[in-house]
Order: sequence, then C-alpha cells, then structure tokens
Amino acid sequence: MTDAVEPFHLAVPQADLDDLAQRLTDIRWPDPGTIDDTSQGPPLIKVRTMVERWRDGYDWRACEALLNGWGQYRTTIDGLGIHFLHIRSPEPDALPLLVTHGWPGSVLEFRDVIAPLTDPVAHGGEASDAFHLVIPTLPGFGFSDKPTAPGWNIGRIAGAWVTLMRRLGYNRWAAQGGDWGAGVTTTLGYMMPPGLIGIHLNMVLFQPTDDERAGADDAEQRMLADAQRYDQEYAGYYKLQNTRPQSVAFALADSPVGLAAWVYALFQDVSDSGGDPEKVFSLDAMLDDIMMYWLPNAGPSSARLYWETAQAMRKGGFSTSPMATPAGISMFPGEQVRLSRRWAESRFANLVHFGEPDRGGHFAALEQPVLFVGEVRQTFRSLR
Repeated sequence: MTDAVEPFHLAVPQADLDDLAQRLTDIRWPDPGTIDDTSQGPPLIKVRTMVERWRDGYDWRACEALLNGWGQYRTTIDGLGIHFLHIRSPEPDALPLLVTHGWPGSVLEFRDVIAPLTDPVAHGGEASDAFHLVIPTLPGFGFSDKPTAPGWNIGRIAGAWVTLMRRLGYNRWAAQGGDWGAGVTTTLGYMMPPGLIGIHLNMVLFQPTDDERAGADDAEQRMLADAQRYDQEYAGYYKLQNTRPQSVAFALADSPVGLAAWVYALFQDVSDSGGDPEKVFSLDAMLDDIMMYWLPNAGPSSARLYWETAQAMRKGGFSTSPMATPAGISMFPGEQVRLSRRWAESRFANLVHFGEPDRGGHFAALEQPVLFVGEVRQTFRSLR
C-alpha cells in the first residue's frame, strides 16, 4: 500500500475517439413521441442537435488540455485509485477547500469558478478570499477507479476525502458540495474530522417534518410543491438508479446517444433554464461533461452510487441532531429541493451564512459562477 500522489496526464487514445465517431454515425433514432413538450423526457430535436455538434464540430482535445492545464493527480485510498484536481492559489494564506461534484456532474462543473476562487485578486476580489482547491472525482466516476465490491457509499467516500486532505498536507480546511457532493460534505460536517473548519452546501438533503409541513408559510409551501413535482415528474432516474442501476447500465455503456440523452435530461429538468438548458449551458460544456462518463465507461459505475447510498440509508441516514460544524447554505431558486432559513436553523446549529441568489439552479457553479463564487466567499470569511 502506498500514500503516493502521482501526477496524472490525460491522453485519450485516438482509437477511442474514432470508435465514438463511428457510433455517432450509426444511430437508430426513436420516434419523436406524442407530445411537443419535455414531460416525456428530452425532445428528439434537442438530442439530435447535440449529437450533430458532437459528431461534426466538438473538440475533445480542447477539454483534455483544460483538464491537464489545471493539474490532475491520482492517489490510492482504501484500495481505490482516486483522480483529483489540485489547484494551488498564488496567495500563501489561501484556505484549502475540498469541492465535491455530484451526478451527472464532474470536476468540470467548477470550470468557471476555479480561477476566481484560487486567484481572487485577478478577478475583482480580495487576496483574503483565496482558496487552494482540491476537487476529487467520486469513485466510479470519470477517471477515478470503479469499485469492484459493494460498500462505496457517501460515508465511505467522506472518510476517503479526509485521508486525501491529510495526505496533501492540509491540517486546516473547508468543504463544499452540491448533489452527491452535498451528501458527502454533510457527512463530513457530522463527522467533524480534525482540521475541518466549516462547510458550504448549495443543496441540502433533508425531509421536512410533519410539523414543518403543517406550519409552512407561503414561501415554504412553494418549496414543498417544487419538491413534490420533482419527485413525481423528474425523479425517474433517481428511483431507477436507487433500485436497479444495472438495468440501465447496458445502454449507458454501449450507446453514446443513450448516455447523452440520460444526462441531458438532468440539465433540462433541474437547471434554472425553464426546460431549455441551452439558455444556460453551451453544447460543448454539456458534451465535455458527457465525455467524462463516456470515455472511461463510467455511466454504469456512477449510477451505482445511488444504489450504494440507498443501502446505507436503510441502515440509518444522517443524524437528526443539529450539526455543530459551522455551515453556509446557498438556496438557488432553480434547485428543486430547497429549504427555508428557519428549516435550516433547526438542522445546523452554527449557520454562518444563508444566501438566496436570484437565479441559478441545481448546477449552480456552472450556471451562475459569479453568484456561486460570492456565496462561497461569504460563507468562509468569518471562519478563516
């Protein structure tokens, strides 16, 4: 066993790209469906447009160069190879910040916030707001290894992240996350490992109590209605991956168009875009993210994180006691599952920041990078 941290240079074999190009020419398309809206899933015309760009104009090598330019590394933790970005700030007193993505995201979710977080002076900020960034890839995602046995749930991942930060020599650090990253970061908050000074969440995994439902004000009623709509209309992927991830694994592994449509559905349904994700994401940004699943064949293994965590939650979910670790929360309006300040205050004993930006959704860092950066800076100013 080794604690070595090795530089990782990404160079996808051309044969893999040629294989993808061939698959993108031999497609059997579905019929367009019986409706004109998005209530059955991504419209045929939208996916075809994205695939045409993928086949005829998209440049993976540009994304590859971007990743290599940031600084990629791998290390083995708990028997699994973990891929991560490590971007040091030019500011010597920068605060180390562990940032965790979710599904169907990747380290590329943070492409537009890396520079302002690490070098705030060059982006209209103050040196005192600088962060050293550690952005790991979840097990089974991207260029991290795929678990070959059960047990890699968000609790185990949180423990691995503590090891990662210690291995990098950080004895005082903070953590941030949304989606599964919020689950990992919340777990870290309850773990209170040595060195963790605070967390920031742009999604909170919670269930309102009966009393909270009964006493909900108008704004909270809208939150409950949005969460119910998400469960009834948008959460099909969640329920499938929670229970039968291997049933969709074959399509995700074999068909780039199947994978692309599966991921595009989330960009469509949970971004602050009114169901038109091209309003907030470029086609190339979405394709970059999809490639992080296609190239390493991580669609199947990433889907299994839902099943793994569902198994763990059956044995006991998050603590019901208020979290003692200082926490900041940012509730972007397009996030489908939100909570109010008073609901947050009952769950976080030391709530140092509660922000409600006026736009942005589930992929907050990618949708509204300026607002996201401001929320993260505000959270940790009092904790440095």
